[in-house]
Amino acid sequence: MEISIKPIITERATKLSEQRNCYTFRVSPDADKFQIKKLVEQLYGVKVESVNTAIMRGKNKSRWTKSGLLKGKTSRWKKAYVTVADGQSIEFFSNI
Repeated sequence: MEISIKPIITERATKLSEQRNCYTFRVSPDADKFQIKKLVEQLYGVKVESVNTAIMRGKNKSRWTKSGLLKGKTSRWKKAYVTVADGQSIEFFSNI
């Protein structure tokens, strides 16, 4: 099983990383905490202390077009909050 992981860069996520040393990722919905921890440690070379996950619900969307109102829903996804050890950090923009 292939697990995808993408960092979430928002104002709230940046604030969490500065205050609590906690980083936010968008992960595959079928990934568990142990797989997320192992993958983050391999990719970024940090010691992970804890992983918390949350399932984000899909949102209802609608828009007006020439043919009328189109309704739909976005898919649900999983968010992971990864806390790393003190003194360590993850640099997302280091290779730019």
